[in-house]
Amino acid sequence: MAPIETELAVSLRERFMEKARAAAAVVTEISSLDEALAYTVDMCGTRGACRLKVSGCEEHLSEPAEQLCETKHDKIIAAPGLDEHTYGLLAARCNENGFACLSSGLRGQLAGIDIGFTIADAGIAETGTLVLNCPGEELRLATMICEYHVCVVKVQTIVADSFALTDRLRAWFKSGPDYTAFITGPSRTADIERVLTIGVHGPLELHILLLGDV
Repeated sequence: MAPIETELAVSLRERFMEKARAAAAVVTEISSLDEALAYTVDMCGTRGACRLKVSGCEEHLSEPAEQLCETKHDKIIAAPGLDEHTYGLLAARCNENGFACLSSGLRGQLAGIDIGFTIADAGIAETGTLVLNCPGEELRLATMICEYHVCVVKVQTIVADSFALTDRLRAWFKSGPDYTAFITGPSRTADIERVLTIGVHGPLELHILLLGDV
């Protein structure tokens, strides 16, 4: 029986990777959570910090506008919903590199978050979708107002399709108020003259880190 379960797990993982990449996600297999933290901090170091751009910034601005331009200076990694130990490890790495690490207060970061770091509750192989149960606002915001979203999904949590999550979804909904996010690829829209645009309503890039035996 064990070999059949192993083959099934491999099949689900491969299908998840295939579908996630087809949806323009960057998928990387990792062997430890520490590797995920290193990946995230390294990405923050190599990507330019997002800054709020105000039209006419090169000209004299009113005092409120000048203050708005000064809103964002540091690179920020938002990582709500982590256990205390994991958050401490990430915060320490950020401190070593001069980055800010936040677990709360994201509503006040109107200038944007560079990287949102999360851990998915499940993955759906059929569509390459991440599923995150967000009982609070902070986790939801971390996936929406960041430039880049890095999400860890444990291989053993990958299921064949959304129907396989029925019992878990019912349990989450009963504990409400709640918000469950289904995330497939980076943010995209074609509302503007039917031209596909990436990153308008959310992250420019989605990086999925598959944690498990590789």
